[in-house]
Amino acid sequence: MVRRPLTRPVRHRPILLSALLPVLLITGCGSSGPPVTDAFFTLQPALLAAPAPGLPASAGNLQVAPLAARGFLGGTQIVFRTAAEPLQAQRYDNLMWDQPPGRTLAAALAEGLRTGGAFAFVLGSADRARADFLLVGELTRLEHLPTSTPPRVAAAWTLTLLGAQDRRPRFSQAYAGEEPTGESTPAAMVLAFNRLTGRLLSAAVADLQGLHLSAAPVSAR
Repeated sequence: MVRRPLTRPVRHRPILLSALLPVLLITGCGSSGPPVTDAFFTLQPALLAAPAPGLPASAGNLQVAPLAARGFLGGTQIVFRTAAEPLQAQRYDNLMWDQPPGRTLAAALAEGLRTGGAFAFVLGSADRARADFLLVGELTRLEHLPTSTPPRVAAAWTLTLLGAQDRRPRFSQAYAGEEPTGESTPAAMVLAFNRLTGRLLSAAVADLQGLHLSAAPVSAR
C-alpha cells in the first residue's frame, strides 16, 4: 500500500487535481504562501426514515460495538484507489475524516436502530448496562474512486448479531455498494459517502427490525 500526497501532480490522475482546486484556493499556492492545511470532513450517514413499531421488534437490550477496521481503514485519512493502479490502496495526505469511520458508522447504526424500535434498548460501546445481544462487524471498504467513469465512492462491511451469554450468532450479513459523486470536488465526495453509507445502514436497520428475537433469561447465580 502506497501513500501519495494529493497535491503532487500525477499524469494519469487529472480528476484528483480538479478536486484539489478548492483546497488550493483557500490555502494559497507558491513557496511564499502558507502550507496546505488538512481538511477534516464529517462522515454523516443519511439514513432513510424507518417507521417504528408500536412495540420493540425484538425483546432485550442490544449493544452496538464500533466496526473493526484494518490497515488504512482504521485511520482517519480518506482512502482512494485509481483505475490505473486498482490493487494499490492509497491515502490523501490532507483530506481526513474527523474521527475513525468505524466508530461513526456504528454510532449512526445504533441511532437508526433506536429510532426504528428494533430492540427494547440500544446501547453504545461506552454504556455499562447489561446487554442481551451484541452487534459486531468489520469495515472492509470505504474508498474514493476518482478515476472511475463516472467518479464514485464505494463502501462495504459485515455485521453479526450474537447472543451476549452464549455468543451464538443470530444474524450475519454483508453490505456493499457504490455511489456516484456527481462532481469532482472533496465536498461532493463526502456527500456521496454520506448517501451511500446511509443507504447501506438503512438496509441493515430494516434487516434487524425483522428478526423478532426473544431475550435469553438471565441465569441465576
